[in-house]
Amino acid sequence: MNGQEDEQERIDGILKLAEMVFRELLPTVPRELLELDITMPQLKTMLLLFLNGPTRMSDLAADLGVTLATATGVVDRMVERGLVVRDNLPEDRRVVLCRLSDTGQKMVSRIWDSSKKRSREILQYLDTAALQMLSQALSAMLEYAKSLRENGLADSTTGKR
Repeated sequence: MNGQEDEQERIDGILKLAEMVFRELLPTVPRELLELDITMPQLKTMLLLFLNGPTRMSDLAADLGVTLATATGVVDRMVERGLVVRDNLPEDRRVVLCRLSDTGQKMVSRIWDSSKKRSREILQYLDTAALQMLSQALSAMLEYAKSLRENGLADSTTGKR
């Protein structure tokens, strides 16, 4: 086997381990998701707004892979439920920015907090050396991901180039 094949096997092994960890963490998340009582398009919209902050309606539609009319309908229902707020830019009232309301922000934060709590429960059993190694690996991944985004090589939410 050559070096490139070894590297690919190593990456595949890491991804398999990450999937296994995710599957162990997953049992705490569905309860939080089931309590939300929202549709999948609404959940996707909430996650995009949580990760990206205020977003133009047209960009939200593009990120969701739907028409502007479809995205508008999803957001309309979320505004009615008090999960999303629409704002117009003072300098151009045609531009509509969508953002999570305080209620919407709290809903998504509950999911994040539940996941962090479960991760903390697992991490506390690792020794110092394992924690340092994991921290270094995650820091390296974060640094590379940021450089990709800053250089316009990958979109942080869709992976688009």
